[in-house]
Amino acid sequence: MSNRYVFLYASAMVVIVALVLSSAATLLRPMQERNMRIEKMQNILAAINIQASRAEAETLFDRYITTAKIVNSLGEELEGDAFEVELQDENRKDIPERQLPVYIAEVEGETFFIVPLRGAGLWGPIWGYVGLRSDLVTIAGANFDHASETPGLGAEIADREFQEQFTGKRIFDDAGNFRPVRVIKGRAAPDDPHAVDGISGGTITSNGVTNMLRDGLKVYQSYFEKIRTS
Repeated sequence: MSNRYVFLYASAMVVIVALVLSSAATLLRPMQERNMRIEKMQNILAAINIQASRAEAETLFDRYITTAKIVNSLGEELEGDAFEVELQDENRKDIPERQLPVYIAEVEGETFFIVPLRGAGLWGPIWGYVGLRSDLVTIAGANFDHASETPGLGAEIADREFQEQFTGKRIFDDAGNFRPVRVIKGRAAPDDPHAVDGISGGTITSNGVTNMLRDGLKVYQSYFEKIRTS
């Protein structure tokens, strides 16, 4: 067998494999995008304690999420589709230039406001959603996830047990000052409305959640104030 034949055969196989992979990626892209949309709907709903299966996520999202809007750091509404905003891209911008999504839900006669968050853990990005009750002070629920935190340590931010600690906590104090929830190393004082227990052995990830809550919520302060005084 000549070297020329081997070279031509190898080149042909490379081209064929590349075409097959490219075709598969193109065909699978709509399915992947749909799966990502459904997962996003599930996470938004989970922030107000509505657990939705993949099969029912779209139905429940349409039932409970009555409004999705974009605002800026001044609380002004912007044009656009809130669902399509990528927080990863927005966080690279200066705060005045950011598009900030807000999802408004109606559940059993009560209004809830859900905002997305994104920050940094030990090994990669962390993200999530926080749901606020109609007073825009009290946390109704939280949903967090991560890319590559350590199993059994920082990865516990995705556990319901950790997330449920945030329900009933407050992001403003009685004087109206912004005081987002902190994840405390060890155990938080039971009567502290602004703190939850940290993750054992996951100090950096715990700090990442604290920073994510502080930085992610403070840009919505003007919007929250406008809603409360309207």
